[in-house]
Amino acid sequence: MNVHFIAIGGSAMHNLAIALSRKGFHVTGSDDEIREPSRSRLQKQGILPEQTGWFPEQIHHDLDAVIVGMHARADNPELLRAKELGLRLFSYPEYLYEASKDKIRVVIGGSHGKTSVTSMLLHVMARLGHDVDYMVGAQLEGYDCMVRLSESARVMVLEGDEYLSSPIDRRPKFHLYQPDIALLTGIAWDHINVFPTFENYVHQFEVFASLIDQDGLLVWYRNDPELEGIAGKTAARDVKTHAYDTPEHVIEDGKTSILWNGSKFPLKIFGKHNLQNLAGAMLVAKELGIPEADFLEAMQDFTGAGKRLERVVERPDFVFFKDFAHSPSKLKATVKAVREQFPARKLIACMELHTFSSLNKTFLQEYNGGMDGVDEALVYFNPKVVAHKQLEDLSEQTVADAFGGHVTVVSDTSAVLEFISRFELKNAVLLMMSSGNFDGIDFEELGNKLSDRLTAEE
Repeated sequence: MNVHFIAIGGSAMHNLAIALSRKGFHVTGSDDEIREPSRSRLQKQGILPEQTGWFPEQIHHDLDAVIVGMHARADNPELLRAKELGLRLFSYPEYLYEASKDKIRVVIGGSHGKTSVTSMLLHVMARLGHDVDYMVGAQLEGYDCMVRLSESARVMVLEGDEYLSSPIDRRPKFHLYQPDIALLTGIAWDHINVFPTFENYVHQFEVFASLIDQDGLLVWYRNDPELEGIAGKTAARDVKTHAYDTPEHVIEDGKTSILWNGSKFPLKIFGKHNLQNLAGAMLVAKELGIPEADFLEAMQDFTGAGKRLERVVERPDFVFFKDFAHSPSKLKATVKAVREQFPARKLIACMELHTFSSLNKTFLQEYNGGMDGVDEALVYFNPKVVAHKQLEDLSEQTVADAFGGHVTVVSDTSAVLEFISRFELKNAVLLMMSSGNFDGIDFEELGNKLSDRLTAEE
């Protein structure tokens, strides 16, 4: 098979390109910019384009498929040439479905927790020796490629993103996977540049659920009113549905354990949202033939998905977490989880507004109360990013008001570091939340400096 990738350097696209190359396909690609870590990974696999740019001469009749990434525009010269030749064009999710249409497809959707649930399933299946294909939207520890496509696996686990498929396919990605088993974690309005109203956003999940196979299963979080309605419509089609909730658990000395059928299973993860994700993943695993006790046994050494309450520093007197939280629902769940896990410690939380939605003055009101329970709270944004996204200017006061007050708002990276330096860290928890890095903060380096500071104060 000869496959060409238009915009091969994307975070998702380069993983699929590597997976197909490992499968023995002849892979070519192009892009006008390829950043790290995509560049190094493509180079290691031997499929890094020799030069950046678009080259229509690379598009020829011998190509079996052309895969188009979100970074490519509708007027891309390679795309226009592929259309002219009548070649088979696929968006990223379309190709994943094509490669898995004869497998049992497990699709994990929802506004939050998708990567966590997907990584839980993969962790357990790997621990128990199950052969599985997968696609995950974030880099997980222990994996050098986040897509696997094999001839041997009968199951494929897919993270079901609701964002658009490609410039030539405006359907949400998860509409293309047609799941046999689906899980929905919850619905909280996001991606307002694509879904301008909450009703329009919810509709995308309704469509997704309507595409579950007639003999399939929908697993859903019980306490989400939107999901309750979707589950009712799904059940009316005679598709099985199964709700989940927070499992019984205890917190002892900052450690969480699941209580199940008279046994205690200590975990390395914590927070009700993580425990809910675990409960949902356990139902999916059971449908795949994995008993609950085996699932929980395998979960005991699961440390979480990358940047999801990931420990940067852990000392008896101080813990530093970094987390991907950027939407209002993720922010609130993460803050609540840390507050409940460490009720007696000072909580210092810093959050970066980085996405299109979070920097929109109207949507910003959704963050009201997001830092409730935090002792010392900071919100950071970069005015240059606001301008780059062509959004209305934000003031620090506007952001503070949107959060409901009681937060320090800054727009300079050095002010973030200065804020952290003000506080006594002994018997404290530091929580850094962003889908970026506060415009240049190296979390590992910061963790080392804070740890050295505590050691010097002893």
